[in-house]
Amino acid sequence: MVETILYEKLQKKRVRCNICQRRCTIKEGERGYCRTRINREGKLFSQIYGMVSSIMISPAEKKPFFHFYPGSLWLSLGSFGCNFRCPGCQNWDIAHSDVKDDLKSARYISPVELVNIAKERNCLGISWTYNEPTLWFEYTLDGAKLAKINKLHTNYVTNGFITPEALDLIGSYLDVFRVDLKGFSKETYRKIANVENFKGILEVIKRAKRKWKMHVEIVTNVIPEYNDNEEELREMAKWIKKELGKDTPWHVTRFFPHLDLSYLRPTSVEKLEKIREIGFSEGLQYVYLGNVPDHPGENTYCPNCGELLIQRSVFDIKKFILIDNKCPNCKTVISGKF
Repeated sequence: MVETILYEKLQKKRVRCNICQRRCTIKEGERGYCRTRINREGKLFSQIYGMVSSIMISPAEKKPFFHFYPGSLWLSLGSFGCNFRCPGCQNWDIAHSDVKDDLKSARYISPVELVNIAKERNCLGISWTYNEPTLWFEYTLDGAKLAKINKLHTNYVTNGFITPEALDLIGSYLDVFRVDLKGFSKETYRKIANVENFKGILEVIKRAKRKWKMHVEIVTNVIPEYNDNEEELREMAKWIKKELGKDTPWHVTRFFPHLDLSYLRPTSVEKLEKIREIGFSEGLQYVYLGNVPDHPGENTYCPNCGELLIQRSVFDIKKFILIDNKCPNCKTVISGKF
């Protein structure tokens, strides 16, 4: 185990973890909400440093982020545990893990080995994903520092519940902050994530964009009966435009039943199309549909003339006609890195 950073020592050998916004107070011998950090005699230790549950090479489109080197390959890996444990989680087998019982099935990969694998497999960068990357913060920080030295890009696929001070430690080493914004009300976040105040997530997203100049893309997995209220989603679209910019990609993705929400039906395509139109009507330039193969909403169009610039089919690029980040038809600059 590795002693964690960003924690406070309290009286009676208790500690307060300051990695995520739950800021758990943990008694001696106990673990925090995420189950990955344990108090041993008044010191806080990570149980998952370098402990990899899942690893593969995936395209950027799978994350998804569409405006940061489309078609690029990323060494993608996750560990165990989560600070949300959503009822419909698609990676519930690792995210809802009790951690200590599953570590024997994990593979240890050092930060040096991680970078070497990415380079050997010609990956553009490293993506910490599958479960919440904040939970193995010390490992991702060490890996991100080495990645930068080796000219690799870095990405968090995150719920955005990291603390501002943790974000500031890793901010200069992260290139892409792909955030799941699960709703836009206290009630929605309470139902989905057992979180009482989601405003801290909004502040972190703005901080990643404004202070650390990360490339930010937002994903909202639309769950029937949980976060599909159109007026709430309209408010989300307004916030994205106002605080992150009209050129921030918003991915509206189709929910498929999992775990405790197995009784629900998949989100209707018609519902997703309506939400996409809401995003456009509020001034967003790039609103995408996800988990709907070969839908036109997967594609990137010029916001000025409507030219089809990038055509996608699931995770594949079928057409790409951008020239120097510009639409070849009207010369409009398309936001992102291509």
